Amino acid sequence: MITLILPNLSSDLLAILPEISLALTLVAIVVFDLIFSKSKRFLPFISLVGIVITFAFVVLQFGDPKSAFSVTGNNSFLSLDNFSSFFKILILITTAFIVLFSMSSQEVNSCPDRHGEYYALIFGMVIGMFFMVSANDLILIYLSLELLSLSSYVLAGFVKTSVRNSEASLKYIIYGSASSGIMLFGISILYGITGSTNLHEINSLLHFTAASQLTFVMAVLMIFAGIGFKISIVPFHFWTPDVYEGAPISITAFLSVASKAAGFVILIRFLKITFTQGLDKSGYWQMLPYIDWQLLLIVFSIITMTFGNFAALWQDNLKRMLAYSSIAHAGYLMLGVAVLSDQGLMAVLVYFSVYLFMNLGAFYVVMLIANKIDSEEIDDYKGLGYSLPLLGTALGIFLISLTGLPPTAGFIGKLYLFIALVDANMITVAIIALLNTVVALYYYIRVLKAMFLTKSEKHIVVKLSPLNYTVLFLLIAPVLILGIYFTPLINLAKESIQLLGF
Repeated sequence: MITLILPNLSSDLLAILPEISLALTLVAIVVFDLIFSKSKRFLPFISLVGIVITFAFVVLQFGDPKSAFSVTGNNSFLSLDNFSSFFKILILITTAFIVLFSMSSQEVNSCPDRHGEYYALIFGMVIGMFFMVSANDLILIYLSLELLSLSSYVLAGFVKTSVRNSEASLKYIIYGSASSGIMLFGISILYGITGSTNLHEINSLLHFTAASQLTFVMAVLMIFAGIGFKISIVPFHFWTPDVYEGAPISITAFLSVASKAAGFVILIRFLKITFTQGLDKSGYWQMLPYIDWQLLLIVFSIITMTFGNFAALWQDNLKRMLAYSSIAHAGYLMLGVAVLSDQGLMAVLVYFSVYLFMNLGAFYVVMLIANKIDSEEIDDYKGLGYSLPLLGTALGIFLISLTGLPPTAGFIGKLYLFIALVDANMITVAIIALLNTVVALYYYIRVLKAMFLTKSEKHIVVKLSPLNYTVLFLLIAPVLILGIYFTPLINLAKESIQLLGF
């Protein structure tokens, strides 16, 4: 019976070997935790082995695009193209760093009896993200989004003894459930209009069928609201500062990079597959005339980056400041999508690649300092540049890169974004984004001022382990190297922008 419904089941299962590898790693973590409950220190190493094996499967798939789980015709549930493989690689790199972060995190180590659940839930999030970045069907998108969300709700409140952890988890669940309900309602309306949840089929139907304008637009905007929650754009951002501040720093870092990346992939697939008629000679997307997507995305991106940057100016907590910074960066990334071209898409891929290292690096330094002083308040960072020169310098490099100043990798991300905007003749939008970068410089410099230009009578000593030094080097090196030699990254992004079917 199964072979009649899915005649290519064996090849489909081979196509999702990375997801199977992640699922087996999750099972291995749970089984090991049950059998060897006294040896939880081995759980991070099991996790890293699973990540390495999965990474190898993803790399082997790169350059060999295929679809999987086609029920009827050529419309499949999953597109295993270079685009999805690129983001899977970014997610795996982020996950590996989060596992290394967790090994040094006092917040995570304060609950040693629940390490098995912690690493299992991380892999639950990663499995959800992997299906999200390849999904071509609205139901699969929703299910994978829920798998990611349910795991992240628990991880946000992992430290039960912390009031702010519990508060973060509760707020995350409330906002997340509301956005999921709105998104599911939009999907149901869209299914009622088109009779399908497959993005390719919906695209074909929209070419030849006139949908009720008001009902259709309402359904699409509901789905957009659900995606907007996951990528933290205004006005769907309300959960972000509270959850980022309250959750363990390792989970905050994970949500700020990997979860946001998966959300942007859903947005890009939803736009390009569902609403694109084709590509012109310059690589610009020719959109179906239902919604002015470019105007909508530009408005949301400008509001998001402006609000994020100005809200960050008033923050005294570094995690909360980085949360608003993350909202602002979501605005920049959305501008790349708003260009509606392959060049804009390439800018998004480059931006995410460098954002990974500089944002994770900033959170890692904050975590190492918080382990010692038990605070993330900027006022408590006074004079740390002198008492902790290595960590102070590292944080300075990451913040300068987040601003987008040369010779760091952040400059390259912003540069290709502005090039895409200028080529699309969006000069005014580029100027607004540039002015926002100037605003961002102020609140990043404020942290550096506290560390290096304000002296403190306290002399703090943070003893770093060889693991801490290694992770710091692995984060700093790409930020500096990619700021000077970025050709391989650009070439990889060019090879990865093509979605299957276009």
